Amino acid sequence: MATEATGEAGKAVGMPQLDFSTWPNQIFWLLVTLVVIYFVLSKIALPRIGAVLADRKSTITNDLAAAEELKQKAVSAEKAYNDALANARTEAAKIVAQAKAEIQKDLDAATAQADAEIAARAAESEKSIAVIRDGAAAAVSEVARDVADALVVALGGKADAATVTAAVTSRLKG
Repeated sequence: MATEATGEAGKAVGMPQLDFSTWPNQIFWLLVTLVVIYFVLSKIALPRIGAVLADRKSTITNDLAAAEELKQKAVSAEKAYNDALANARTEAAKIVAQAKAEIQKDLDAATAQADAEIAARAAESEKSIAVIRDGAAAAVSEVARDVADALVVALGGKADAATVTAAVTSRLKG
């Protein structure tokens, strides 16, 4: 028996896949396996993968549509913001112009009142100055008459009041 085992072992040298006697059997099982794999893939795996791909594609399409819609909303919101900002600036400019006009009106009224007060005080000052000037001229005239009278007497003459007054008046005029 030992010789028979070694004889059979001597025959089985090499790879069994390359033994031509088993090729028809191997080809049959290869075809059966390929057909089973084809049916399993085509009926179970590929539809699931296709469904997943279709779901992903629809999700991506929906997300892109939502993003485009949000982009349009953002653009319209930005436009509305810019319009509101422009309107607010215009309104602020109107308010500033109105405030400036009111301030200028108040300033003009205060200036007119101050000018009137200054004019009234200037008129009073002119009257006071005129009274003082008239008083000073009268005092100068009187002092000049007294001095002229005293000089005439000191020089040894006699002067009457009418002559001294006429001489002082003519001299003060020019």
